[in-house]
Amino acid sequence: MVLNKIRTEGPISRIELAKSNHISPSTVASAVQELIKEGYVSEIGTGISSGGRKPVLLKFNPNHQYLFAVAVTNSLVILAQMNLEGSVHRKSTHPISGLQGDALVDLLLELMDSFIGEPDDPHRCIGISVTVPGIVDDKQGIVYYNSKLRMSNVPLKQMLEDRYGLKTWLENDMNAVVLAERRFGNYPYSDLIYISIGDGLGSGILINDRIMRGVHGGAGEFGHTSVTLNGIRCECGNVGCLDSYISWIAVYSRILTAITTGRPTVISKLIGGDYGKIVPAVYLEALRQGDRLAQGINEEVAEYLGAGIVNLINLFNPRALILGGEMAIGNAELLSKVQAYIEKHAMMIVKDELVFGQSSLGEHDKLMGAAAILLQDVLGFSITD
Repeated sequence: MVLNKIRTEGPISRIELAKSNHISPSTVASAVQELIKEGYVSEIGTGISSGGRKPVLLKFNPNHQYLFAVAVTNSLVILAQMNLEGSVHRKSTHPISGLQGDALVDLLLELMDSFIGEPDDPHRCIGISVTVPGIVDDKQGIVYYNSKLRMSNVPLKQMLEDRYGLKTWLENDMNAVVLAERRFGNYPYSDLIYISIGDGLGSGILINDRIMRGVHGGAGEFGHTSVTLNGIRCECGNVGCLDSYISWIAVYSRILTAITTGRPTVISKLIGGDYGKIVPAVYLEALRQGDRLAQGINEEVAEYLGAGIVNLINLFNPRALILGGEMAIGNAELLSKVQAYIEKHAMMIVKDELVFGQSSLGEHDKLMGAAAILLQDVLGFSITD
């Protein structure tokens, strides 16, 4: 309690801590002494006196220890060393290059060996936090299933703890990011849904300040909700999954088909004949230039996405809904169209006062998600701070 108060409201004096927490000055003094000894808190000078001795001010020391964060996406492995407030000290990003299953796990271990190495002071490292898309059992630390990466029943937590001798956390990436938006971002709400549109489509759901996981950790697989009964076959085995229509992979396929069949588009000029250059940034630039192909795709994505989001809003009645991922960040037109769809189709009572917006975490969103999971557990930082 004392540590959280110092972290969120510091610099703060001992007497202010006692008053705001409704606990005795002697209890605060004892707790502060322990926190200073452990290095989590520092004395940084004196405050203004209201009579008598000037109070000594206390401040949280986020650089006292550090953590390793690892974010696995469907196309990248991102590694970072971060402090206790989720700030990145060093970072390394590596493409997966189509690897799947055991080959991907081998790559992950190789990259972590190189990045972690021999820590200068291993006692300062409080652990490793890993996020992975797909169905994850956070308690046992098992990746049950990821259809794109072909990961099935991978005991990743135990593998890493045995290899590095550091406590390890494992979490679904969207669960982690929605927690980070709640803790570090601009959405301090206890009922919150985060949706990411990138090389996959997923969601993280907070209900009454608790991550909604489901029995096996499979809650939030938004991309594998069906939008048509006679649609495209998805790699999960179902047909008509939302992921097959609006993820970047689906959009890339549509762009490539249009170019190879001779349909005019500014994207052809932007890539100069190199199909490998068809990336989300090029698609967004084509939108900015008013390209008809990109606009048509964007409108279709907004329709499918809007329909899926209305289902979520009607089902969970969140206080806020956030869009993130490569397809959404910087795509103001998509947000506008989806918001209009929500206004038109969502039930009146559940859309009232709904906060709808773009992710606020920036480029380190998945790393901050990993940090949020670990910090909440290790330091007892409640997401209701």
